Amino acid sequence: MHEAYLLLGSNINPLENIRAAVLELRKVIPLQKLSQVWETKAEGSPGPRFLNLAALAMTELDAPSLQIQVLHPIEEMLCRVRTRDKNAPRTIDLDIIVFNGIVLEKKLWESVFVALPMSELLPQLVNPHTNQTLVDFAQQIGRSSTAISCPDLYFDITN
Repeated sequence: MHEAYLLLGSNINPLENIRAAVLELRKVIPLQKLSQVWETKAEGSPGPRFLNLAALAMTELDAPSLQIQVLHPIEEMLCRVRTRDKNAPRTIDLDIIVFNGIVLEKKLWESVFVALPMSELLPQLVNPHTNQTLVDFAQQIGRSSTAISCPDLYFDITN
């Protein structure tokens, strides 16, 4: 089995779309753990604020197959529209951030919307360029951001 750390994000009806994405993911792959939900400002566009959530999933699929067979179909089902503007508002965005301990998304070490939720699931992950742990990095950039933790928004991974 492979360990896949996923990031779910939405800024169009975000609560409903994050909830629907978690439900759909649970139908296909076992979710082991979820971060709390974080509200962050949109990066690169003036769009509405995002809700973001990290998830640990176990899968027999390799990363490309997981993306093509699971994540993209869920995005399509939830009416994700891809445009030239990679920062445009979206119903749902599902990304593989870390797969079997390998960081696939460089934004993990750059963006608060990735670092904060992921730091809850992989706090001791170390940036090989700075030797800083993810939890330390997330706390550092979180202090200068407008990110808000949303502990009242809870998603169950079991039913």
